[in-house]
Amino acid sequence: MPVTDDDELRAILDHETVAVVGCSSTPGKDAHEIPRYLREHGYEVIPVNPHADEIFDREAYDSLADVDEEIDIVDVFRPSDEVSGIVDAALDRDDAPVIWTQLGIRAEAATERAEADGRQVVEDRCMKVEHQRLC
Repeated sequence: MPVTDDDELRAILDHETVAVVGCSSTPGKDAHEIPRYLREHGYEVIPVNPHADEIFDREAYDSLADVDEEIDIVDVFRPSDEVSGIVDAALDRDDAPVIWTQLGIRAEAATERAEADGRQVVEDRCMKVEHQRLC
């Protein structure tokens, strides 16, 4: 079952490094504004977007596999039908203990695979909203 408990969510929000899959370079889009908010609140945001060279003055990686930094949370801003592949990429890593899908994004089979691998999953929730509510 995805994480819904406030204490568990607070513990997850204590992590520091967030790889944002689908991070946008376009101001005004949720996939840009929410990662910007996270940066402004002390998170290390790693943009993952194969269509951008740089976001937030940082290199944008083409995929999770290309990220050479340690990841705490994989935050997904892609459609539900793409989550399975993103989860598989996260499971190929030795880090990334948390997979977080933003509002409206669900993939039951991928969630089950991630949880079976020992990862925590937060599903269909906004990190910014939860941060504002709990921190």
